[in-house]
Amino acid sequence: MKLLVIRFSSIGDIVLTTPVLRCLKHQRKGISIHYLTKLSYKDVVAANPHIDKVHYLEDNINAVIENLKGEQFDEIIDLHNNLRTMRIKKALKVRSYAFPKLNIQKWLLVNLKINLMPDKSIVERYLDTVKHLEVYNDGKGLDYFIPDNVKLADNDIPMSHWAGFVGCVIGGSYNTKKLPVDKWKDICLQSPYPVILLGGPEDREFGDMIAANDKLKIYNSCGKFSLNESARLVQLAKVVVSNDTGLMHIAAAFNKTIVSFWGNTSPEMGMFPYFGFNNVNDRRTNKSIVIENKKLYCHPCSKIGYNHCPEGHFRCMSDLNISKLPTHIVTIWNANN
Repeated sequence: MKLLVIRFSSIGDIVLTTPVLRCLKHQRKGISIHYLTKLSYKDVVAANPHIDKVHYLEDNINAVIENLKGEQFDEIIDLHNNLRTMRIKKALKVRSYAFPKLNIQKWLLVNLKINLMPDKSIVERYLDTVKHLEVYNDGKGLDYFIPDNVKLADNDIPMSHWAGFVGCVIGGSYNTKKLPVDKWKDICLQSPYPVILLGGPEDREFGDMIAANDKLKIYNSCGKFSLNESARLVQLAKVVVSNDTGLMHIAAAFNKTIVSFWGNTSPEMGMFPYFGFNNVNDRRTNKSIVIENKKLYCHPCSKIGYNHCPEGHFRCMSDLNISKLPTHIVTIWNANN
């Protein structure tokens, strides 16, 4: 049986599809899995051993469709479920199954603060799309595979950090998902251990501002490393402190204990750190510590994010209580030593 699994973006969303790939590969004999994503996310899927072939979308969707037609798929597992995937499914003319996006429930939560979202990870909704194949959740959580040629030398990070460090993921796809710089400064200064700041080139200036407070203890790696090199740093971290962003899900794939900050989004939408079994409320885990301002009248205000706070005050992040964070860091660090 040959399947096409579709998820165009983004880093975290793609990582959250990995249990579907693993369970399909391990529980169905003779299955061939092809994966369609954007070319910009090649590094996220290229080393995944559960994928037999990856197809990449650039600008020309018609060219992609023509290539896919030649593969003669038996089924399409649509884990993105948008207009482009509908176009692809219509063109390929094979059986398809799409995950429920629950847009009405998300709208109610964001606009009216009525929570009708199921208390489960989006991973379990992804897995529902392959139930007809008698595939079940194996409870092993997320996967992330770093290519063998991605290695970090000792001189890639300061000697002061060789014995261990706290990985602070300061980036995010939208500004309203990023903890403010002053909060990060406080976190890093209060940490009793060395800190490495993690993010992309766009976070470099932000990281420099944080690291300026203590350049010996705080190392700004933002923009210095590729995605997979940053993933390796996440894998090496004793503690991961993160915004709601892709590296947070990569940390969950490495079974790291995570302290996560939530601004305009909410874990109740199903995108929380997932370890194979946990929900937000009825099945909690000590691997995930969530910090959010649940009592704020306007939280959550988006299922994705904004460049600026719609209300103008950004209290969902600026008012977060991080007073217990140093204790969390010490507790997690000691548990990992």
